[in-house]
Amino acid sequence: MSLNDTPSANRVHIGFFGCRNAGKSSLVNAVTGQSLAVVSDVAGTTTDPVYKSMELLPLGPVVIIDTPGIDDTGELGELRVSKTRQVLAKIDVAVLVVDGSVGLSAADRELTELFKEKNINYIIAYNKSDLVKDDTMVQNSAENSIWVSAERRQGIEELKELIGKLTVTDTMTRRLVGDLIQPGDMVVLVIPIDSAAPKGRLILPQQQVIRDVLETGATAVVCRDTELEDTLRRLEGKVSLVVTDSQAFAKVMKIVPYDIYLTSFSILMARFKGQLDAAVNGAYVLDRLRDEGQRTDADSRPPRILIAEGCTHHRQCDDIGTVKLPGWIRRYTELEPEFTFVSGTEFPEDLTGYDLVIHCGGCMLNEREMKSRQGRAEQQSIPMTNYGTAIAHMNGILDRSLRIFQTKTDI
Repeated sequence: MSLNDTPSANRVHIGFFGCRNAGKSSLVNAVTGQSLAVVSDVAGTTTDPVYKSMELLPLGPVVIIDTPGIDDTGELGELRVSKTRQVLAKIDVAVLVVDGSVGLSAADRELTELFKEKNINYIIAYNKSDLVKDDTMVQNSAENSIWVSAERRQGIEELKELIGKLTVTDTMTRRLVGDLIQPGDMVVLVIPIDSAAPKGRLILPQQQVIRDVLETGATAVVCRDTELEDTLRRLEGKVSLVVTDSQAFAKVMKIVPYDIYLTSFSILMARFKGQLDAAVNGAYVLDRLRDEGQRTDADSRPPRILIAEGCTHHRQCDDIGTVKLPGWIRRYTELEPEFTFVSGTEFPEDLTGYDLVIHCGGCMLNEREMKSRQGRAEQQSIPMTNYGTAIAHMNGILDRSLRIFQTKTDI
């Protein structure tokens, strides 16, 4: 991904839902002007959610999601419906596609209730208007509904305008670091290059912070942890902020003078996603687990910790999520917790039995999905933190990492 691309996590996510053969895929193709989805008269042609990142005028960068029919049947159908429901955790706007010649079904009404329950803005698109004989049905539509014909491309522009009115999200105006610095500031970004670093590229949070620094009119200086001391010496008296990869916290905190603000990419991302308060509270749970472990009998159950990543990638031999982070937790707590590792869409619905959830920064997940995961944990009274916040706490640097927010903004 280039610095000019809009990350998927920052795009408006638009989900198309409905019963089989309501014309979801045909409407997706009509809205996008592309053949993104396979269209067939055979019910159940769409078997898994189909994702497509694109520029959709007049909306801008979006992710279009075409889902299987919500009324699918049988064992395989239940799996498809389950996949469809998972999509609800990440969409900003839902388009419920209804066969206008049939009307709302019980499954359609169930979906609208789910949209309301999850506070999802939604539109009912009555498709196949060209097949409806009664003009009064087409004219008497509710405020959040519209009649369209994917076949004849009727009402498509009006549908896109209606979607556009419902797609304002917090992340469109929120800044990663731009509200913490001033034009002309010097920001040093510490990015270790080791065996776990992706070959030939920077990871998404690093790219986004660089872009945000530049958009502010400040200067981004990028170096490895091995060159940090020399870099600060050369820039003496000019550095306003140092942002480090969480893995290098222990080394970086010893190098950066206290009068220079210091935080991490992961902590910035937690704040950007609206998760920082919860992440800080979750990090302190490591102290409770350590203290309780020292007071209990040797036969008591070890703490259970879920480590979750939002994306899937090839695991390295010294992977941070499955190797480094568990090692740091064992040393800090002096315990042998039971670790469970999940990635991508595998984040469980049922979190009971876990003492703590530690999530990655969520750079590949949009704000709604991160809030959905956080909400799931809160509803089940399971504390949740993220990699960078937990690592900062275990290194005794969390308070210092938060100082820039407490000084310049509210957390």
